[in-house]
Amino acid sequence: MTPKGGMGSAGYARKWVISFLLGPHFSIGAINGPAAQEGGAFCRVDAALPCPHPRPMFPLFATGGPVDPLLILLAALILDAIVGDPPALWRLLPHPVALIGRLIAYFDRKLNREDRSAPDLRKRGAVVAAGMTLAAVGLGLAVTELRRRTVWGWAAEVVLVWTLIAQNSLFVHVRAVGRALEREGLAGGRRAVARIVGRDPESLDQFGVARAAIESCAENFADGVVAPVFWYLLFGFPGLLACKTINTLDSMIGHLDDRHRDFGRVSARLDDGMNLVPARLAGLLLSLAALFVPRGRPIEAFRVMLSDHAHHRSPNSGWPEAAMAGGLDLSLAGPRRYPGYVAQEKWIGEGRARATVIDIRRSLLMLAVGCLLDAGLVILVILAQAAISGR
Repeated sequence: MTPKGGMGSAGYARKWVISFLLGPHFSIGAINGPAAQEGGAFCRVDAALPCPHPRPMFPLFATGGPVDPLLILLAALILDAIVGDPPALWRLLPHPVALIGRLIAYFDRKLNREDRSAPDLRKRGAVVAAGMTLAAVGLGLAVTELRRRTVWGWAAEVVLVWTLIAQNSLFVHVRAVGRALEREGLAGGRRAVARIVGRDPESLDQFGVARAAIESCAENFADGVVAPVFWYLLFGFPGLLACKTINTLDSMIGHLDDRHRDFGRVSARLDDGMNLVPARLAGLLLSLAALFVPRGRPIEAFRVMLSDHAHHRSPNSGWPEAAMAGGLDLSLAGPRRYPGYVAQEKWIGEGRARATVIDIRRSLLMLAVGCLLDAGLVILVILAQAAISGR
């Protein structure tokens, strides 16, 4: 006879099976157990039964809950690739990145004042960067706890991760430049490319517009796709949200113009550090993706990535851009005009500087294959952890 409030062998077996299916940390609480009496839907497996498998390693400090967080990441990648950003949702609610941007803009207006000295501006900028990054980590931890402690918290995390990964959005914006060039000529191309690059669009001819779109495709593949996935793999949603916050700080205030040179310095350095590994990984993925592009040159992509990445002023952006240049037989980067200054840089790659709409389409194919390879890495980690845990 089973003691009152306890479970027989069938109950223990049920807990073991559920822990196998939903993850090694949680299982449905026993109907007559303490968790059910307190109204809780989930309880720790190891509270009543030894965990049948070792705990998964990744993401660090963010495992647990009814659904494996890496499956959440994979689901978000699939949703973003197929559906993209849901416009109906953002008509009702502000986009998370838009909220981050509004907060950065507020601090920029209030703290970045011309009457302050350069050292003071650097200190103020450092406080903003550190404070917003720590706040992002804290909010990410709260979302992680929601996923751990509630039945449907994982669904909220899927939606949040989905909105913070930019596969589909990047593809759509780069494609729009090619379509505008083709249908509306140079004026339309300039309008479209101004939405995705910071340089002066009026200084670009049709080849410059095409190059700018291709460079943005490569750079944002690293910043907007590979980096968020990489930091989620390491630290879960806190890592991803910190990554997006730092990336938004860099895009808004991490510039070399007179207004932001000092105030945005720490934000720019944080972004450099955050993208150190993802940018190199993105270059490798694009080099492999060149295998599947018409007239693509994967070996040349890898060679140019190694030889020309340092031609870019950024320690990171040159890696994916050089891989894209080599893979498509183009020359990218070079001198560029931004509001307030001109970037005098070397060319990346040894191919044509006269990029065309066809080259934009080829870059989009490299992007699509690169995203598939990125998702494939997530699947490999999931399978590796399942094998190690004996599941």
